[in-house]
Parts: sequence; C-alpha cells; structure tokens
Amino acid sequence: MGFRIPGIIRQASFSAAKATCKGLQVPKGYLAVYVGDKMKRFVIPVSYLNQPSFQELLSQAEEEFGFDHPTGGLTIPCREDEFLNLTSRLNEL
Repeated sequence: MGFRIPGIIRQASFSAAKATCKGLQVPKGYLAVYVGDKMKRFVIPVSYLNQPSFQELLSQAEEEFGFDHPTGGLTIPCREDEFLNLTSRLNEL
C-alpha cells in the first residue's frame, strides 16, 4: 500500500550559486536540478529519471549543455513553468 505526499518537488528560495556555495544537502532518493534562465534549484525524486517524458528533457539537456556544467549540477533547458507542469504530471502517476 502506498501513499503520495503532495508537494514532492521542492524549490530552493535562493540562487543556484548560493546553493552550490553552501553545499546544501539533498535527501536520499532525490536529485537537485537547475531550471530556467535564472537557474532556480529544484529537488526532485530520482524516480522521475525512469519516466519517458523526463528522459526526453534529459536528452535535450545533454544536447544543449553536455555533461560538464560549471555549477556541477544537472541543468534542465526549459522554462520554469514548463518544468513545473511536467513534474506535476509526474506526481500524478
């Protein structure tokens, strides 16, 4: 029997640069990603990595940024609202 916790995606309230400098902890089973022009930091469940729609987004990230990025984090090349829309749909699965 499982249950779903609402608001599973977490948004940092500060910039990616500050997040990197402070070395914020990411809970086990989650992954930090940076999204949008302002590089907002989100912490998402690693289970998203298995979803085809998220894998397509990762392919786009690879094409645009490659694997070597200065922030050291995974950067997603889409608008913040598009990312939130995708992750909210993944929460419903």
